[in-house]
Parts: sequence; C-alpha cells; structure tokens
Amino acid sequence: MYMEGNTNLPQEILQKMLARDRFSAWLGLQVDEYREGYCRLHYTLTEEMANGFGIIHGGVLFSASDSAFAFACNSHGILTVALEANIHFMRPAKAGDILTVEAKELHLGNKIGVYEIRTCNEKGELVALFKGTAYRTSAKVT
Repeated sequence: MYMEGNTNLPQEILQKMLARDRFSAWLGLQVDEYREGYCRLHYTLTEEMANGFGIIHGGVLFSASDSAFAFACNSHGILTVALEANIHFMRPAKAGDILTVEAKELHLGNKIGVYEIRTCNEKGELVALFKGTAYRTSAKVT
C-alpha cells in the first residue's frame, strides 16, 4: 500500500537504491523478485569471502541479509532505516555456493516494521536467519 502522494512504484524504488548501492553490487547481489514488503535475491560466494577456516565469513552473510532487509523495508517508498538487527548462523557455506536471501515483512506500522530474512543454500537448507526492525522516517525514497 502506498502512502498518499507517493508516486514511486516498487521497481522504481529498487532501481534508485541499486544505482547508489555500491556495496551490494560489490557483493554480487542479484535481485530476483521485488514487491512491497518483500525481496528475494541471490549471490555466488567467492574465495575472497572466506574466513580463516575456509568457510564464508559471517559478515558477508549479515551484509547480504542486511541489503535484502533494506530493499524490502524501503519498498513502500518511505525512507526506512534499521533500528536493530540480529542473525543466527545455522550451517556453514563455502566458495562456489549460490545463496538465496529472502526478506519478508512480518509487521508494518506507521513508524516501525519488522522483517525476517532467510538465507538458504542450493539444497534449500537454512544457512542464516536474520531478523530486523526498521524505522520509517517522514521522508520519501528519492
């Protein structure tokens, strides 16, 4: 649902965000599906993303989840920022794996939104579970 006076469609919002989001581009994130309150993307893990144990660094998993979170919570056209986020690492991932990240809106209020972001490997196994709370400002996404 769009706020009165909001002329941005979700795809326009996504394009604006992606045009300025150098970090998500650097991670190689590819958005597959996008609509209000929802974002699904995927990316391929590289050797440069591995930690000292040869598994993917938790910061990479957090960052990809955080990007999907940002895309989903800004999809309504209102500039929205993270208030809190946490992640649970369920199983390791390694270079060459293709991960899918799915962000779903669980609650949307006037000022607060709550989102669940699930990262799964190619077998559909849960790799990481991220939960984020977002604050909706009074500004539009421009």
